[in-house]
Amino acid sequence: MATFLYRLGRLAFRRRRVVVMLWVAVLAAIGIGAMSAPGTSSGALGVPGTQSQRAIDLLQKEFPQASADGATARVVFEAPSGQKLTSAANKAEVESLVAKLEKSPQVSGVTDPFTSGLVSRSGTIAYAQVSYKVAQADVSGAAHAVQTDVVQQGEKAGLKVSLGGNAVKDKATSKAAELIGVGVAAVVLLITFGSLIAAGLPLLTAILGVAAAVLSVTLATHFFDMASASTTLALMLGLAVAIDYALFIVSRHRNEIRDGHQPEEACGRALGTAGSAVVFAGLTVIVALSGLTVIGIGTLTAMGLASAFAVAVAVIIALTLLPAVLGFAGPRIMKGKLHTRRMKALERGEGESTGVRWAKFVTRNPVKVLAVSVAGLALLAIPAMSLKMALNDDSMKPPGSTQRIAYETLSKGFGPGFNGPLTVVVDARGSDDPKAAAQDAYTMLSKLDDVAAVRPASFNEAGDVALLGAVPKSAPTSEATKNLVNEIRGHGAALHQDTGAELMVTGLTAVNIDVSNKLSAALVPYLAIVVGLALVLLLLVFRSIVIPLKAALGFLLSVVSTLGVLVAVFQWGWLKDLFGVDQTGPIVSLLPILLIGVVFGLAMDYEVFLVSRMREEHVHGAGPTQAIVRGFRHSGRVVTAAAVIMVSVFSGFLLDDAALIKSIGLGLAAAVFFDAFVVRMTIVPAVMALLGHRSWTLPKWLDRVLPNVDVEGEKLRHLLDAEQTDSAAELVPAGVAAGVHAGDDSDGHSAPRAFTDVHASDDTDTPASAQQAPGKARGLSRLKQRLARGGDATAGTQQSEVPTRRKLLKNPIRRS
Repeated sequence: MATFLYRLGRLAFRRRRVVVMLWVAVLAAIGIGAMSAPGTSSGALGVPGTQSQRAIDLLQKEFPQASADGATARVVFEAPSGQKLTSAANKAEVESLVAKLEKSPQVSGVTDPFTSGLVSRSGTIAYAQVSYKVAQADVSGAAHAVQTDVVQQGEKAGLKVSLGGNAVKDKATSKAAELIGVGVAAVVLLITFGSLIAAGLPLLTAILGVAAAVLSVTLATHFFDMASASTTLALMLGLAVAIDYALFIVSRHRNEIRDGHQPEEACGRALGTAGSAVVFAGLTVIVALSGLTVIGIGTLTAMGLASAFAVAVAVIIALTLLPAVLGFAGPRIMKGKLHTRRMKALERGEGESTGVRWAKFVTRNPVKVLAVSVAGLALLAIPAMSLKMALNDDSMKPPGSTQRIAYETLSKGFGPGFNGPLTVVVDARGSDDPKAAAQDAYTMLSKLDDVAAVRPASFNEAGDVALLGAVPKSAPTSEATKNLVNEIRGHGAALHQDTGAELMVTGLTAVNIDVSNKLSAALVPYLAIVVGLALVLLLLVFRSIVIPLKAALGFLLSVVSTLGVLVAVFQWGWLKDLFGVDQTGPIVSLLPILLIGVVFGLAMDYEVFLVSRMREEHVHGAGPTQAIVRGFRHSGRVVTAAAVIMVSVFSGFLLDDAALIKSIGLGLAAAVFFDAFVVRMTIVPAVMALLGHRSWTLPKWLDRVLPNVDVEGEKLRHLLDAEQTDSAAELVPAGVAAGVHAGDDSDGHSAPRAFTDVHASDDTDTPASAQQAPGKARGLSRLKQRLARGGDATAGTQQSEVPTRRKLLKNPIRRS
């Protein structure tokens, strides 16, 4: 892996113009295809095999006029203050609007509020139920235009008209979140590198990668129904991980240049080491997100696959486009005019970085640090014990939106249950008396305490399938409504025994309840699959039993503490004004399982970035505590910057008006904060300090079975060392060989140096004069070689005898 990426990095660096042109061509092709795409939908949920879905399938077959799977809308009318809708003028206006809705494209039927009893007792509020022939995703722009015209016409007449239901188009979301995330990322990168060029490259490649991913998701809507949340999540994750991956590679590239390597060689080495970590970090995220497909919910599958694709694009961009852009930057990547006084002091080797001081503090006090950290996360996790979940409805729409106004107006005029009526289906095809079975169902529904109203049965043409309506007294997302649905289904067994008819409950509210139950049941199996696959990946990366287990346990701490924060804010209302939460309620059912998938992948990112450098130091001979401190010296600052960028990107989505996006933003921001700063940078080094050498132990039989993927680049290092040794033996006579040597790093283990007379520190930038030393030394070495040969004509022959391995490393394109 490391050797392949080394060659790939040098190839992309050398052929930078070709690589950039290829990416521009790919982006142009995807963009052209996306321009004609139908776009994402609002993402209706459905779960095959549930009772609600079976009822919908039956209605489509036996009751096609009901449009069971079609979109619905509620048009709510409210009379002006002091007036009633039953007055002649207002009634005429409402009937005119209803007639206009009946002529709308794709409409299968509209209920007149005056003939169907859909007027409140006060006479001030009424609503019309609009049914469409097509599903939510297929409602046309012309149909949406009629909805808008009805609202405008009613308001001109003095009525208050609002729209609810899944057929209503959501307001376009603001892009402020993305802009804020990019802005904060730019500031963090400037502080980290002190260079406009070094800070700009991760941002540039990340934006291009996100553009490619989002355009690809849009292009996919030609063939699949993609929920709008898929694009949002892909954008959110793609931007965060793309910046992080580029940041990690650019930082290693600069370190390699400080060690005395020319930019092309430094790029190859950066990809061979940091690039390997990026590949496996990306794989863990992709595995976690792709695992969402096992849930069996189409919308969740689309969100997971779209986000996994965005992460895959980020990895490919980091391995191909980024080295090409580094080629254009050349030595200028090292220019840093924005260094602070402290950064300049560190460059001179004075003092220690904050990461090193923190690592030494943790390794000196591992028990105390571990106890405080675990206790703090456990305290935050306590609210998670009160977790309640439900799917979002119009009550969670942004304040002031037409859906939210319609929901609140209906609740005021009729009661909250009218926002989520239940559709009860009586399948009497196996009954001797279908009408009696339907009447028994009607009587049973009328006697239930939480039922506000029951609509009499209507039959299909064959007269063996009946359709009834039941309106709960409680809100659609309340626990009481969930209990009512379960109670009705419980009575279905008695009805089947008495009449032979099957009773089923469907409708949007019942579907949402079934989806929530499905998500709850799938939570543990999904967690087991994702964690199991990721543990295998981490076992390959670190060749240790303890490290993967520790990573998984730390992840669980991060998740439960994050769920505790979400419950405290969105369910209990703590600090809700600070986070812009206008209404408390159950946590969106999609969020916990989505949080597990996303956070596990991101948590493994930091585990790989930080611990892979510790393993690299351990492999090179450092002791347990030394490896921890050196890992922080090299990677602590980069991981900190990456975490701050991710927290900023996710926090920007708190500005979104949608409750789902807002909760996802807060959840991911909190999870990254806990996982990066508390788990990975505090608990992990504390545990490793306590375990010592046992952290890296692996049973011998397992060591023989596992393939060595060489994430830390040890094989690459030996190969490059051998290449330099062969070069010195072939090209430099014994009397001159002393001029070419490999410097020892400050940590005591030898590191390869591509050029002579350069001694680089571990974590500081070398002065400008020192940066020029490699080129001068290289020229001096060649001069000594020529003088030693005395103009011998056999020099070319000697050079041609350099081993094939050297040729491969020097020119990745050539093969022997």
